[in-house]
Amino acid sequence: MSNIFDLVNDFFAFLGPITDAIWDFPTNLEWYGSIPVLGQFSFPVILLIGVGIYFTFRTRFIQGQSFGPAIKIMFARQTSKQGISSIGSFMLGLAMRAGPGNIVGITGAISIGGPGALFWMWVAAFFGMASAFTESVLAQLFKEKKNDEYVGGLPFYGKRILGNKRVVGLFLSFVFIIYALFNIPAQTFNVFSAIGAIAQASTGETYSHQSNLYYTIAVVLIVVSAFIIFGGIRRVVAYSDVLVPIKAALFIGISIIIILINFPLIPYFFKEVVVGAFLPHAIFGGTIGTALAQGVKRGLMSNEAGQGTITMAAAVANNRHPCEQGLVQSFGVFFDTMVICTMTGFIVVMAHVWTGYTDGAMWDSVRASKITLYLSSVETLVPVSIAKAVEIIMCACYGLFAFTTLLGMISFAEISANFISKKRGFILVIRALGSLCFVPFGVLTILAGLELGNLWSISDLMNIIMVYLNIPLLLLGLPFVLKALQHYRNTKGAPFNSQDYGFSTECWKGKDNTN
Repeated sequence: MSNIFDLVNDFFAFLGPITDAIWDFPTNLEWYGSIPVLGQFSFPVILLIGVGIYFTFRTRFIQGQSFGPAIKIMFARQTSKQGISSIGSFMLGLAMRAGPGNIVGITGAISIGGPGALFWMWVAAFFGMASAFTESVLAQLFKEKKNDEYVGGLPFYGKRILGNKRVVGLFLSFVFIIYALFNIPAQTFNVFSAIGAIAQASTGETYSHQSNLYYTIAVVLIVVSAFIIFGGIRRVVAYSDVLVPIKAALFIGISIIIILINFPLIPYFFKEVVVGAFLPHAIFGGTIGTALAQGVKRGLMSNEAGQGTITMAAAVANNRHPCEQGLVQSFGVFFDTMVICTMTGFIVVMAHVWTGYTDGAMWDSVRASKITLYLSSVETLVPVSIAKAVEIIMCACYGLFAFTTLLGMISFAEISANFISKKRGFILVIRALGSLCFVPFGVLTILAGLELGNLWSISDLMNIIMVYLNIPLLLLGLPFVLKALQHYRNTKGAPFNSQDYGFSTECWKGKDNTN
C-alpha cells in the first residue's frame, strides 16, 4: 500500500514547482522583484485586489448595502419550496469560507508578514466584497431549475457570457469538479489532526496512525460523510445550518473570552496592526510589501471572493431578486474575514510569541507549524487552569471547519456537475467519487502515515486556475450585474424581469416572477 501512495506522490512531484512559479509570477523575475513594494506582489494578488477595486467603483460601493439588507434578506420567509432559503445558502457558503484557512492561513500570514498583514487583509476583504457580489449576482441570473431545486454557478454563467456555447460550460464544470475533489484529502487530514490533538490534550498520550482511535475516526468520517452527501444538497444544507453556527459561535465565543481576559493588551493589538502595516518588524522582512502581500493573498484566499467557488451556493438560493443573493454572499465575505479571521489575528498578535525570538532562524522554526503556533498563542493568553479546555474547544472548531469545508467541496462539485448532466445516475457518481473515493483516499494516506505533499500542491494550483478562469468572466458579465443592480436600486427590490433589460434567463423572466 505504501508503494502505491509513493507512486501517487511521485506522479504529482512536478506540480510543486509549477504551482509556485504561477503563484509567484512575476516576483520570481529579478528585475520585477527589485521594484520597491510592487516587486513583492504577484500577478494573482494584483488581479484579485484590482478587480475588487474596479467592481467597488462600478457598483458604487455596494459594500455599504451588504449589512442591514443582507441580514433582513436572510431571515425573510421563503415564499416557495423551490430551491433553498437565503440563510441556507449563506450557511452553505460559510461552510466553505470558514475553513481551516481561517486559523492556519491567517496565522501564517501574520507569522510571515507580521501583525500588519491583518490590516491589509481587512482592506482586501472590503474590496473582495464587491467581487463576491458580482459573481453571486451572475450565479443567480443564470441559474437553472432542476425539479424543486436550483443549480448554477461558474459553468452556467460562463457558458452564457461566452456566446452560449455548451463546450465552455462543460470545460468549466470539469475543471471545478477536479478542483473540489482534489481539495478533499487535505480537509480529511485536517479532521484527523484536530481530533488527534483533542485526544492528546485530553489524555496526555500520543496516538499513532495505526491506533484504534485513528481507525475509529476513519470509519466514522467515511460513514457520516457518505450519509450526508448521498442525501443531496438539501440534507447538506440541513446539517450546515446546524454545524456552521455551532463552529462559528464556539470559535467567536472562546476568542472573545480570551480577548476579555487580556483586555489591557487591546491597545497593543491595534498599535501592532496599524503600525505594522506600514512599518513592519525586521523579523518579518522589514518592508511594507511583505505585510501587504501576505494580507491581501491570505485574506482573499480565505474568503474566496473572485474565485468562483462560492457561486454554487449563491445559485441554489430562492430569492425575490438576483441582487439579494449578491448582498448575502458579500456579507459572507465580511463575516468570514472581519469577524472570524480577525479573531484569529487578535489571538496571534496579542500573544506576541515572536517577541521572544530575536534570532530570525529560531522564529522560522517556530512558525513552520501554523496550527502549533496558533495553539501556543492561545495557551499564552489564558490561565493555566483552563488552558487545556480552551485548546480542546479550539481544536474542535478546527475539526468542524475542516469537516464542513469537506462537505461543501463535494456539494459544490455536485452542483457544478449538473451542467454536464442532471440525471440522477450521473449525480450519484459525483457523490460517490467525493465521499467514497476521495475521502477514503485521504483517510488511507493518514493511516499509512503519509501526507503526500506533492498531491496537496494540486489544491494550490487549482485555486489559481479558478481565479484565472473566473475573473475574465466577471469582467465580461459585469454589464448584466449592473443592469440588475440598477433595477434593484430603482424599485427597492421588486421582482426582476431580465427581458426588460434586453436579455432572457430561465429563472428571471415574466412580469410576475417571484422566483
